[in-house]
Amino acid sequence: MTEPRSDTHEDALEEEIVGPTMPIEDDVGPQLPLVKKRKVLEFETHYLEALPSSQMYERSYMHRETVTQVLATNTDFFITGSTDGFVKFWKKQVNGIEFVKMYRAHLGPVDGIVASQDGTLCMSWSRDRTAKVYDVLNFDMIVMLRLTYTPGCADWISKKGEAMSRVVLTDLNTPSIHVYDIRSGSNDPIITLEGIHRSPVTALRYNAVFDTVLSADTKGFIEYWSGSSYEAPEAAAISFSSKLDTDLFDVAKAKAVARSIEVSRDGKQLALFCSDHRVRVYRFQTGKLKRVYDESLEAAQELQRSGTEMFKLEDMDFGRRVALEKELEATLDEPGTPQPNAVFDESGNFLLYSTLLGIKIVNLVSNTVSKVLGKVENERFVRVALHQGTAKKSKLAVTMETLDKMPQRDPTIMAVAFKRQRIYLLTKREPQEVEDATLGRDVFNERPALEDLMAAETDTASIVVLPRGAILHTTKGDISLKLFPDECPRTVENFTTHAKNCYYDSVIFHRIIKGFMLQTGDPLGDGTGGESIWGGEFEDEFHKTLRHDRPGILSMANAGPGTNGSQFFITTVPCPWLDNKHTVFGRVVKGMDVVLTLEKAKVDKNDKPFEDIKISSITVLDQAPAGS
Repeated sequence: MTEPRSDTHEDALEEEIVGPTMPIEDDVGPQLPLVKKRKVLEFETHYLEALPSSQMYERSYMHRETVTQVLATNTDFFITGSTDGFVKFWKKQVNGIEFVKMYRAHLGPVDGIVASQDGTLCMSWSRDRTAKVYDVLNFDMIVMLRLTYTPGCADWISKKGEAMSRVVLTDLNTPSIHVYDIRSGSNDPIITLEGIHRSPVTALRYNAVFDTVLSADTKGFIEYWSGSSYEAPEAAAISFSSKLDTDLFDVAKAKAVARSIEVSRDGKQLALFCSDHRVRVYRFQTGKLKRVYDESLEAAQELQRSGTEMFKLEDMDFGRRVALEKELEATLDEPGTPQPNAVFDESGNFLLYSTLLGIKIVNLVSNTVSKVLGKVENERFVRVALHQGTAKKSKLAVTMETLDKMPQRDPTIMAVAFKRQRIYLLTKREPQEVEDATLGRDVFNERPALEDLMAAETDTASIVVLPRGAILHTTKGDISLKLFPDECPRTVENFTTHAKNCYYDSVIFHRIIKGFMLQTGDPLGDGTGGESIWGGEFEDEFHKTLRHDRPGILSMANAGPGTNGSQFFITTVPCPWLDNKHTVFGRVVKGMDVVLTLEKAKVDKNDKPFEDIKISSITVLDQAPAGS
């Protein structure tokens, strides 16, 4: 996170002068610099209490395909969209959410969802050249717009109580901006604006407080224009007469584009998430930059090297996230990929956005990261929506008797993740531990697709009884293993089939780290080789009851999600940070003394033993060995 660039004059006025200063009048010679005191947000703890704080997501719900859009309304609804064109409505409850209704709204991916200022209407649109309008409170589709162009982005530009319900839609391929009155019943725009931009618009947001629309195009240019007259904003809305007096050209200078624009509740701040991985926070009225946060891969790597506890990850985990980040970056411009955003809390003092580390909560006053949510999760969260209010359950008058029974705030972040068919809820509660995995935090609220059912039937028809044990014969002694074929059948099948085929015979332990683990299974002996019995790599098989919670855990080595081959390792200490990153498929039940002997082997700078320690062979057992 880079230091912010600010308007020097404004900051000087805001800062408190500490200590004596030299008199200004009749003074000769250089003046002492003003001593600045670091800004502190008063009542910061109170503001943070109104935000989610859990380290893990509490619950997740399914769509049938990858989720691309998420929106929170001030009428206590979450609205989500996915690549198969489905739009779902979720009602915020006192604790958690409740599914309300689902629409097959579009033939293609849902490219965007926006809500009106009062939260009673929302609109979704897609590259199938349609836009659908919904009555949120009655979760009913009321209008369908058939467009003659491919829509790019949109927003509502009507104030509360206005007779017309106006929306603005941009053309994905041209600079044209179209304004519609939803209540007119016409597919024709009431006006088309051609001169605001010279390139297609990439992001757009309406600032209702100052009746001003903010839009950004593919050249990085940011424009202000009135939501009523469609001309330049009124003088009362802004305090600059020329964009040359602002920092609005900063995005264009960086040769970047804005992927999203968000406005604070008081209308005085803007947050742009840009293609150069920088989050830019502007003061709306002056157009000056207030903060710039660098969330590029290079900045993350520098942060990892610094070793700061809040941001530090285990090296293997960080490498996995870097690989996923590169994949995300390569697909951000493709249809169906969720676009990153940065949202303000209701006070405007905090900014929330997703990074490869998790969801950051940034204090804009003190310019510090207050919290990182979801850091321990495997998902790469991309887009977030924040609900901070209290779910409205009753309109009865408040009395002393009912005051204590009134629902407390349940601040909730709903997030979508890269290549995930789920929406994730982060609250102030951690997920509950349950023995039955089907009752866990990941709710299976969708029926499996037909092809999944057919695949399951095929698998059932060809089911085989898998071994439940193995004995690892090494040059230093035998290690007896109990396997878990019920929880991770593919992994056990891969391991035992390789063993029966003598794939592991004479393979060395190529990586031994004292106080961590022993790694083997690579026929090349350098950690770069090996493949599964099916050729190539196969998927992870995580199970809630199988954890890296003790020495002697048998687990698959990988280079990231879904990259299992033939390599595996045995832990020598508890390694909880590896949970849900590596598939646990067995544990040592006899021969732990051999494991500890191997752990003491002298190794070179690459953790490879100077003296080769080999697997002589592996005996596969139908039942778990004695002692398990």
